[in-house]
Amino acid sequence: MTLVIVESPTKAKTISKFLGKEYTVTSSYGHVRDLPRGKLGVDVEGNFDPQYVIPTKVRKRVNEMKKEALDYETIILATDEDREGEAIAWHIAHILDEEVAKSKGPKSKKESKIKNIQRIVFHEITEEAIKDALAHPRVVDEKLVNAQQARRVLDRLVGYTLSPFLWKKIFRGLSAGRVQSVALRIIVVREKEREAFKADEYWFIEAQMQSEKKDATESFTASLNHADGEQLEKLSIKTEAAAKKIADDLESATYAVSKIEKKRTKRNPSAPFTTSTLQQQGYQRLHFGARQTMRSAQGLYEKGLITYMRTDSVNLSSQSLVAVTKWIKGTLGDSYVLEKPRVFKNKSKGAQEAHEAIRPTDPSRTPAAFGGTASIADSKEAKLYELIWQRFVASQLPQAEFDATAIHIKADGRKTYGLRASGNVMHFDGFLKVWPSKVTETILPELAEADPLTANEIVPEQHFTEPPPRYNEASLIKTLEEHGIGRPSTYAPTISTIQTRNYVEKDEQKRFVPTDTGLMVDSLIAEHFPQIVDIEFTARMEEDLDAVAEGSVEWRDLIRTFYEPFAKLVERKYDEVKKLEIPVEETDEVCDKCGKPMEVKIGRFGKFLGCTGFPDCKTAKQYVTDENSFGDCPDCSEGRVVARRTKTRRTFYGCSRYPDCEYATWKKPGGEEDSED
Repeated sequence: MTLVIVESPTKAKTISKFLGKEYTVTSSYGHVRDLPRGKLGVDVEGNFDPQYVIPTKVRKRVNEMKKEALDYETIILATDEDREGEAIAWHIAHILDEEVAKSKGPKSKKESKIKNIQRIVFHEITEEAIKDALAHPRVVDEKLVNAQQARRVLDRLVGYTLSPFLWKKIFRGLSAGRVQSVALRIIVVREKEREAFKADEYWFIEAQMQSEKKDATESFTASLNHADGEQLEKLSIKTEAAAKKIADDLESATYAVSKIEKKRTKRNPSAPFTTSTLQQQGYQRLHFGARQTMRSAQGLYEKGLITYMRTDSVNLSSQSLVAVTKWIKGTLGDSYVLEKPRVFKNKSKGAQEAHEAIRPTDPSRTPAAFGGTASIADSKEAKLYELIWQRFVASQLPQAEFDATAIHIKADGRKTYGLRASGNVMHFDGFLKVWPSKVTETILPELAEADPLTANEIVPEQHFTEPPPRYNEASLIKTLEEHGIGRPSTYAPTISTIQTRNYVEKDEQKRFVPTDTGLMVDSLIAEHFPQIVDIEFTARMEEDLDAVAEGSVEWRDLIRTFYEPFAKLVERKYDEVKKLEIPVEETDEVCDKCGKPMEVKIGRFGKFLGCTGFPDCKTAKQYVTDENSFGDCPDCSEGRVVARRTKTRRTFYGCSRYPDCEYATWKKPGGEEDSED
């Protein structure tokens, strides 16, 4: 008999469908050992050995699994294929080995039948993949485990060393992290760029043109792009006076077609999804946060519907290419079949070439085949499956082709001007057949060179340059990936952490804005521990962790090289850095309990009203302004409606006088129900 151990009950249920009665599939419910909470848990005085413990919440399940394992000859560890999954397998093996050793003692009441512990990996949960993995078992890869241990220990050392420093110099409850601090830094730098930005005025001139032919009825739009042979750049026309002078000249100018260009243009499909691009498109097309995207993808993977969802590779297996080509030929026809499969190159730094992109396990299982994805009970999983299916199939469809036309127009006035009109008509939809995309077709009239034209209207438009946009979840993930910061499994928890810690919040466009707390934390770390928030340093650390996974770097040496100078720096900074003077604002409000004035203070969760009699009087209230509230409370009329958070970070709206007034709603005043996911 053989016991197969995976992480989740859903995954166990799916795998058990493919195996016979000689196999029992059970789950560990995730991690079975971790570093202890509340203390460092790393032997920094010795060889940086981690001090693993079994968390209380999984202790019961671990004991059940240890007893269960004693009845089997073979244990197969079938956890996920990435470093995290390899580490879980390693921890399970250690726990079971200890139990095996106990069972073989002279006083043991039960002799273990376990003869060996094996490790298998697979990229998708299908019958073929599972049986192929069972036919090729291996041992736990210690190099991958060491890379995961190194990351875990590094993050623990940074967090547990730097966080107390922040408590001492700012206030308690703050935290720092190797990746989260860089993400915060990126957001803060962008905000400072926006604050320093000065808008420049510029003008753009368009003309509504029409042919002078007798039967011409339709007008078209042409844009000014040349003046006296010189190309006009975006900021060439800087003032209203300059724009009006050109417009007046164009009003009296004579127009004719100077050149017509016609050509066939083509658009290529994007590569199938990686973790990063899935999170970006999940946000842009489905309005899912990174955490929601990964939660839904995990569910789809464990149900056997998609391949493994933590990957930075765009490679596709030969079997998947054969399957999708068969579906395309049978459903869309020969005109949509490529002569040979399209191959994509990995752009991500440190991409794992042996891994595969995220794709459906069976392309013939279309979203429509589910009856509107009815057999995927979770509606968010159904939407994400459709997105993954569309992206994968589109990647193996032909280019979309367009007939592009450009009409160049000469205008003779006091100066000679050039205008240009562009038209675009789809010739062949190609990959757009399955990948929804906004395609604006612009049909231009049939004209010939030297045809005279009339300008019906000259329209000068005022514009201003705009500051660089704030990051949203998609653009932040893209930036982190481009710089090689973090890995596929780290993006969602990093974004979640900086929000949970109240370092950033989202504006009306769901873009990140650093809070007062975030600005203070970033300023202190950037000034005194610049390496921690240095993008290049963090990226090099990721490369070093990859080297550990390859076996070319010893993980303890990596930790030692980083930690020893870092620990000395932190120790020195405790003496050098003074406690941050946190600004307070006076108010006219008085304390309900002691009558002393209240003032605006900054704490872990942002601004609040605190009594000036602190610490003798600890009265505190929510700080409510016109900017952070949504009008008067409809129940009591005395309080203001403010945004609040549940423990799971979901936003709701309630009265600022709570608990005296218990008004609460999920719906944003004047809008729809709000949610982070």
